Amino acid sequence: MPVTDRDRDILARTLWGEARGESLAGQIAVAWTIRNRVEMDLHKDGKSDWWGEGYAGVCQAKYQFSCWNRNDPNYAYLSGAKPIPFREFAQAQIAADQVLAGKLPDPTGGATHYYATTMPKAPDWAAKAKQTLKLGNHVFFKSVP
Repeated sequence: MPVTDRDRDILARTLWGEARGESLAGQIAVAWTIRNRVEMDLHKDGKSDWWGEGYAGVCQAKYQFSCWNRNDPNYAYLSGAKPIPFREFAQAQIAADQVLAGKLPDPTGGATHYYATTMPKAPDWAAKAKQTLKLGNHVFFKSVP
């Protein structure tokens, strides 16, 4: 599936919404988690998976990345109603471009999920999943039931 300009933009906006306070390495890890979802065929059937198809589809799948929820304070920025600060968005675009181009190896070890340690409580799924990386304020997982 070819990557479109819209995919690049939505990925960068998602990185800003989910990891704007992280280092470039942290944003790259989040981008790889998204890429791993894009590339995974959950049922090995070649059909769309529940978390969407393509970068825009995966990033904007309902309730997958909270920054796209309409009640999230970041949504106004992601939707374009408010401008994202230039330097912050530029870093997110760099992270998106690096991952889309495959210029860096996956630091997450194949993670398809993560959560922010700033959350009051870890999600229930984390207890049964395999942790692959902790970087900045995010913990990454694969083999999530």
